[in-house]
Amino acid sequence: MFEDDLITVFRSANRRACNERLLVLTAVGVEAVVTAVPGEFLLQVAPDDAGRAARHLRQYEAENVPPPPLPPPPPVFGHAWIGCAIYVVVLVGVAWVLSNGLVRLDAFELGELDAARVQAGEWWRAWTALTLHLDAAHLGANLAAGTWFGYLAARQMGGGTAWLVTVTGAALANLLEALLGPPGHRAVGASTAVFCALGAMSAYSWRERFALPQRWARRWGPLIAGVILLGWTGSGGEGTDVDVVAHVAGFVVGAVLGALAALPAVRRASRRVPQWIPGIVALGSIALAWACALAS
Repeated sequence: MFEDDLITVFRSANRRACNERLLVLTAVGVEAVVTAVPGEFLLQVAPDDAGRAARHLRQYEAENVPPPPLPPPPPVFGHAWIGCAIYVVVLVGVAWVLSNGLVRLDAFELGELDAARVQAGEWWRAWTALTLHLDAAHLGANLAAGTWFGYLAARQMGGGTAWLVTVTGAALANLLEALLGPPGHRAVGASTAVFCALGAMSAYSWRERFALPQRWARRWGPLIAGVILLGWTGSGGEGTDVDVVAHVAGFVVGAVLGALAALPAVRRASRRVPQWIPGIVALGSIALAWACALAS
């Protein structure tokens, strides 16, 4: 090859980059040379080989695109145990007060999710029913699951935000089930809140990292994992009396609220607000609901 007749197919200030591509062309039978010029190096081939050389170099570049960098770790909020402790105190406290008859003897009936009563305007039952349980086993299961999911959600969103989303989302799910379901439907238990927290966590993780460069499996993984957990733990076994509709409704409403909470503008605003404020709002909504129930 004569130097004046050569075609430049690659140039770089780094000789190593030219040498790597020289090896690529040599491996496919294209004769090439690396030429040094002021400030850079040129990879050159004969005119007849220019098209084939360019094609192989494009293929080489496509196969050697570096993987996207790993996304930064999401921020983690501290003091997540506080909301979990309050959750335990509320559920155990309500059970103790009602079992010892410290308030009205018909308090359980006043607080349960009675679809006919909700349809008649007793909205507070959507909140009060979350604090009622049929027996110790029912209470213990929701204490364990709610504490675990609540702790993870609080680490992710902040304690106050997580519990406000969980309580509000679960109550909205109860309202939807009562208003759209048959009038004879009745239910109690914090399991709707448990699955609301799971849905909120799943959607929050998905939406928080949606715009980051990552494979589809990483992007949709949190939602897929949440749905799998919902199916695994929320459907109950054969012969069990499980309110699957409430669990699914809690998960879906929680996912919607979690996705909204993960929007950049909402995240920035929520981080400027002390976490105890949404926590007090969540606790206050339950207290208000019980006040309405006992006064009815």
